[in-house]
Amino acid sequence: RYSLFYNHLKNIEESEGGLDKFTKSYKTFGVNQLADGGIYCKEWAPGAEAVFLAGDFNGWNPVSHPYKKLDYGKWELFIPPEDGQSPVPHGSKLKVVIRAQNGALLYRISPWARYVVRDEDKVNYDWVHWNPPQSYIHKNPSPKRLKSLRIYESHVGIASPEGKVASYKNFTYNVLPRIKDLGYNCVQLMAIMEHAYYASFGYQVTSFFAASSRYGTPDDLKEMIDVAHSMGITVLLDVVHSHASKNSEDGLNQFDGTDSCFFHSGYRGTHQLWDSRLFDYANWEVLRFLLSNLRMWIEDYRFDGFRFDGVTSMLYHHHGIGTGFSGDYNEYFGLHVDEDALCYLMLANHMINTLHPECITIAEDVSGMPALCRPVAEGGGGFDYRLAMAIPDKWIQIIKELKDEDWNMGNIVHTLTNRRYEEKYIAYAESHDQALVGDKTLAFHLMDAEMYTNMSVLMPLTPVIDRGIQLHKMIRLITHALGGESYLNFMGNEFGHPEWLDFPRIGNNESYHYARRQFNLTEDDLLRYKFLNAFDRDMNKLEERFGWLASPQAYVSEKHEANKVIAFERAGLIFIFNFHPYQSYVDYRVVAFKYKILLDSDAGEYGGHQRLDHNTEYFSEEFPHNYRPNSIMV
Repeated sequence: RYSLFYNHLKNIEESEGGLDKFTKSYKTFGVNQLADGGIYCKEWAPGAEAVFLAGDFNGWNPVSHPYKKLDYGKWELFIPPEDGQSPVPHGSKLKVVIRAQNGALLYRISPWARYVVRDEDKVNYDWVHWNPPQSYIHKNPSPKRLKSLRIYESHVGIASPEGKVASYKNFTYNVLPRIKDLGYNCVQLMAIMEHAYYASFGYQVTSFFAASSRYGTPDDLKEMIDVAHSMGITVLLDVVHSHASKNSEDGLNQFDGTDSCFFHSGYRGTHQLWDSRLFDYANWEVLRFLLSNLRMWIEDYRFDGFRFDGVTSMLYHHHGIGTGFSGDYNEYFGLHVDEDALCYLMLANHMINTLHPECITIAEDVSGMPALCRPVAEGGGGFDYRLAMAIPDKWIQIIKELKDEDWNMGNIVHTLTNRRYEEKYIAYAESHDQALVGDKTLAFHLMDAEMYTNMSVLMPLTPVIDRGIQLHKMIRLITHALGGESYLNFMGNEFGHPEWLDFPRIGNNESYHYARRQFNLTEDDLLRYKFLNAFDRDMNKLEERFGWLASPQAYVSEKHEANKVIAFERAGLIFIFNFHPYQSYVDYRVVAFKYKILLDSDAGEYGGHQRLDHNTEYFSEEFPHNYRPNSIMV
């Protein structure tokens, strides 16, 4: 694998003038404004017989501005300035016109287009030349690389209680302050790369270089990131390089009239479950396109890194379809591994680490590919973090299948601590996956229909609501403290957002009712959501103070099956969890030296029963317990 990576890197140095020049292609491909007012255009369309540029600027004459054919399927066009002004004004619509091998003229959006919009009365997107007289100028430096990542996974469009597509401006001024107050220091943005189908959650990308226009302009997004940086918040992009939408009118598919431009041809070029196109990572121009795409998002928009979606699909020719992973090394090394895709990921991480070492990369891989988060120099994938995807699945399985008294403490601890040595994991109790229609959030699994009637503090605290609120806090804290080297939460889940996520579509009569986040529920003093919100905030603030995510893995001193108690030490703190459904304990002995309560899920401000005295300090005695010399009674 390292040999393949090294050969690619060597070829880039010899034939392209180095990685820096190769990945700057986003400044030359597409349609670019020159300093003298002229326009320079460049495309890669190996299957085209001829290429033209048409648009508002030439009255949509499809053949008046032909491109010149270059080597290796590239085409270029220079349009001189008119009286010192750009011949293609800002805001004008454009199309690349491809003469296919069968003679047909195909009107396409450039793969490198920076801004695409859709009129309300149209189905397809239009490419709009984005060259404002004054682009947004960033005022704030990016935050320093974080030791402890507390990630708030977000979707701009649903970030409002109102039933509509919310805007970048709304997120900037209404959501970012909330994220900061909750103690999160990183926001991970989904559905930013332009996608024609809103209900795809942003995972069917049509324009890779365009920020989604349904939320606002590119400058609105730049301002949003700049404001986040002013708050000390790191901003990550959920990047989709694992596949692309099958749209051809406003997507990459069949850009030059063939099915092999950017993608594998035939069966190998289509994902059978996602019904989308699969990139040919062995193709030189595909590497240029994808690597330049990453660099553009970092340098133009100032993103601080990426969460790579669908890495499991990229790593294997079977794409993970119908395949289980037990951890046997034969599952990770063999002809079923797509070495070209893995090499691309190594190149991407090497480029980012070389040109922007302050940036962070995260892999969404369910398979557990060894060394994915080790340096490329070691033959690893080069990622900084990987998602601990087994943890949310475990919580859902426990809640759905087991009675409280049957919860297995050893199994919980094993799932939370079972990670590859010296590879960093992002722990999470639930993400957007669990919130989607057809599934349920943890809160909804725990409390279900009673959330509609019994979340008011004016109503008696029922056993279902009481159990749900307490377990919601405990599950999140033990995941946060024991599950990894970073923590992630999907927006709204911190306070037990009711119901599910469902985007407007034909099946729900294009309703926005479930495509929103009801942040207002936490602001109503008569609702119990405020308790969960407060606990989540104070949990993050405590981590900020003690830094357990950046500390070595916890020492688990107790996982008692009969008592349903888990206790462990991390970052100088003692974490004690009583998962027993009805048994409380007095004078319970645990390993510790000095003990004062810092965070208590049973406290009144978190909707608990206030059974513990927070003013008491406890000192240990020389009483050996669980292989430690000192212990205390709690």
